[in-house]
Amino acid sequence: MQDLVNISIPTAAGTALLGYLVVFFGLVLLMIVLLIMGSVFEKKRASAEKAAAIPAPTREAPVLTMENTLPKAKGTAGELKLYNTEPKDAAMIMAIVADTLGKPLNELRFISIREVTDDEV
Repeated sequence: MQDLVNISIPTAAGTALLGYLVVFFGLVLLMIVLLIMGSVFEKKRASAEKAAAIPAPTREAPVLTMENTLPKAKGTAGELKLYNTEPKDAAMIMAIVADTLGKPLNELRFISIREVTDDEV
């Protein structure tokens, strides 16, 4: 048996070195486990964000006014006269009517749109 009280310097150095190696080996194993778990949770978080993300529009639609209109689509029925009505409001009214009737907008014919005030009712 070895005398543990009167230990030589080379034996003490070897024992200390072995202790340090065991501790650092444990720390490296712990670091590897943490890196693996971090990558697993990062993948889960990225997939959850991807599933919850709302795609952004790729480009903004041009704003059409009466001055810069596009060529008429197939089935368009002539000009529209607006009386005391903004083009934005007229477009909204036409969209509501088309949705209510369940028909495409280019199959409907709007001749004029006029605002009716309270004193005309």
